[in-house]
Amino acid sequence: MAHRGHSRTAAVLGVLLLACACGADGTGTSVAPEESGTPGRESTEQETQGTGSVEPGDPGTPVDVATGLEVPWGVDFLPDGSALVAQRDSAEVAHVAADGTVTGAGEVEGVVPGGEGGLLGLAVDPAFPDEPYVYVYYTAASDNRISRIEYEPDAVELGEAEVILDGLPKAGNHNGGRIAFGPDDLLYVGTGDAAQGTLAQDTDSPAGKILRITGEGEPAEGNPFDNRVYSYGHRNVQGLAWDDDGRLYATEFGADAFDEVNLIEPGANYGWPEVEGPGGGDEFTDPLVTWSPSEASPSGAAIAGDALWVAALRGERLWRIPLDGEGGLGEPEAHFEGDHGRLRTVVVAPGGDALWLTTSNLDGRGSPEDGDDRILRVPLE
Repeated sequence: MAHRGHSRTAAVLGVLLLACACGADGTGTSVAPEESGTPGRESTEQETQGTGSVEPGDPGTPVDVATGLEVPWGVDFLPDGSALVAQRDSAEVAHVAADGTVTGAGEVEGVVPGGEGGLLGLAVDPAFPDEPYVYVYYTAASDNRISRIEYEPDAVELGEAEVILDGLPKAGNHNGGRIAFGPDDLLYVGTGDAAQGTLAQDTDSPAGKILRITGEGEPAEGNPFDNRVYSYGHRNVQGLAWDDDGRLYATEFGADAFDEVNLIEPGANYGWPEVEGPGGGDEFTDPLVTWSPSEASPSGAAIAGDALWVAALRGERLWRIPLDGEGGLGEPEAHFEGDHGRLRTVVVAPGGDALWLTTSNLDGRGSPEDGDDRILRVPLE
């Protein structure tokens, strides 16, 4: 296993970043000691990633795009190839240019960081700039909520904000937080059970669910329970990604035995808290892939080429899981184990020839190094 470290020279980094440019998750924080697992182990960003323009195999060597960030959680790209990044503990959104230049775009009002809560997911409106909105999922004083915020690209500045959905239960952990626009241009929302497992089985509660809503926060037409709920029985959804055929895959923190990747079907029950992992019976949908929590605590997910890529927090690695083209998944392959610490979010860079991968070493569970937290660019070869 390689040791974590960044001993590149400035000259080499500059060349690599230039090449990149040309190619183009208040109060003080208190945390439980681990990720996946019962409270006392952590449970815990655009994550709507379509298949890229290349067919990648093994990832190449990661290089820094940006450093000095404060728990970068949600990431999504603007039409010009730059990205907006939600920083969990500072409640600030950063603009990151393709060459790594970081500019503050503003602070999201009403965020109350603490535990696993704070400024979490971020998604850019698919019709941007005609619909000049950025959506953020965050922990407020009494709940988790989603706001739609005007973004002014010329000024690199957040504008007026509107809360479009509130009342999502909050807790010190299991806050969910991932949001992403699907191929249907609707907003999908991964929520946690707020450490109250029974809520996940209640289809009238938004906790422990994947929600599907309009850009105004209303239930999407055709949802299976005539409300915002799309699927249920989830413990803490952390990643959302679609393949070319519109299939939705979601990553989820388990408790003591199994972390999961699930293929999401409308109205399906994924078992929590009645069952963890596979084998719960016909009324529950089994996961496609499971790991032990020490291997994963799977967070962000993205699809590029013929694979689902999953960032692992406690597992400190990037998982590549082959797609079989029919909704199934192959054997997961681990990359960069222990090299960069905790990995939170993975997104496909514009053009599809690279991933952007965020670390989460400042979240209270990691071992930060100089420059953390950072965004890494991972070429797909």
